[in-house]
Amino acid sequence: MAPPNLWYFDDDGRTPNNVWPVIVHRVTLDANDPAAGLERLLADNDWPPQWRGGVFDYHHFHSNAHEALAVATGRAELILGGEHGETVTVSAGDIVILPAGTGHCCMSASADFCLVAGYPSDQQNWDLCRTGQADIDAARARIRATTRPAQDPVTGGRDGLLTHWPI
Repeated sequence: MAPPNLWYFDDDGRTPNNVWPVIVHRVTLDANDPAAGLERLLADNDWPPQWRGGVFDYHHFHSNAHEALAVATGRAELILGGEHGETVTVSAGDIVILPAGTGHCCMSASADFCLVAGYPSDQQNWDLCRTGQADIDAARARIRATTRPAQDPVTGGRDGLLTHWPI
């Protein structure tokens, strides 16, 4: 597996982001059923999938959970890091791991865009905070209290996010 791509985003006063980077892995998909294959991968690595679909078209973040967005089909342009973040193109086979607090928003997507979203097994009750509307100080406190997952949702090991998300 190739090394993941990393993106770092600072707190901009409206979107807290995280000191840990966004990590993007590239994986080979199950040709018969890409979404089911990604669901198995996440579940096997203790990031149970919760839903299939797209990404909201408004800026938001989760202050009490990390999130894995595993792209099964199509492609999309996401803004990561808040309203003034970076536009990132994701396509089938990309798995985007967002540390708690990282802003994300879908700017555009192909008609066939579909992803699977998973969260660490101890973070299944995630919140939804809209950029500019959430109590930013309370969100920052929840982000600091969100524990690092036991393993990477893609590799299942202690590499990947655990290398880039220190204790």
